[in-house]
Amino acid sequence: MKAGNSPENSERHLVAIKDANICNGSGVVLKNVNLTLNNGEFIYLVGKVGSGKSSIIRTLICEFPFKGGSIESAGWNLGRIRKREIPMLRRKTGVVFQDFQLLMDMTVRENLMFVLGATGWKEKSLMEQRVKEVLSMVGLEDKIGKMPHQLSGGEKQRVVIARALLNNPPLILADEPTGNLDPETTDEIMQLLMKIHREQNQGIIMVTHNMDLTYKYPAKVYVCENGELKLKEKLEELDTDSSILEEIF
Repeated sequence: MKAGNSPENSERHLVAIKDANICNGSGVVLKNVNLTLNNGEFIYLVGKVGSGKSSIIRTLICEFPFKGGSIESAGWNLGRIRKREIPMLRRKTGVVFQDFQLLMDMTVRENLMFVLGATGWKEKSLMEQRVKEVLSMVGLEDKIGKMPHQLSGGEKQRVVIARALLNNPPLILADEPTGNLDPETTDEIMQLLMKIHREQNQGIIMVTHNMDLTYKYPAKVYVCENGELKLKEKLEELDTDSSILEEIF
């Protein structure tokens, strides 16, 4: 890929991290990280609290810096991206948060319209149409006029997923999207994410502590452990006697 001004480049790798040191607010948390996400692929990031999982997510949307190596995401070279180009990167990256981060004084419709306006949409009729489209995708057409406090936890997360889909991004980053949900609702959200992944062919990186999900909805697994990121292509490679599983699962 070229420098940060070539967002439309079509590459096999939607995300490519090569020998990069991932940082958080206080320093390096993961050394010599290598990770690839192909177009339309789903992968998990697992690891104990503070192991660097969420730092990878924040790095991919340019909230955290990285040192050494290279990172390319959604068509952008993050080592060369200009500050003014970061909003364009984020339009190509839908983020699903554990704590929802909805605007509590706005309806579902207003929350989604606000995001569209902030990402460059101008024509109100097209904005209204897109809001209805994404709410239909997550099964919440009848909640368009509700306030966040009137929604269940699962419904709030569906709104967050709808928000992430607004600009039809090729990449979805889901940071503990089921962390605050009960088991039944967790299954509903996972089925929705898998449906979106299958039908929209979007690449998804999902951070989770829930080991059961990696078995029930199998995909490639990366484990953050002892300052390193390790790829476990098969579930059998996850050593059930390992301290990492004892600590996080």
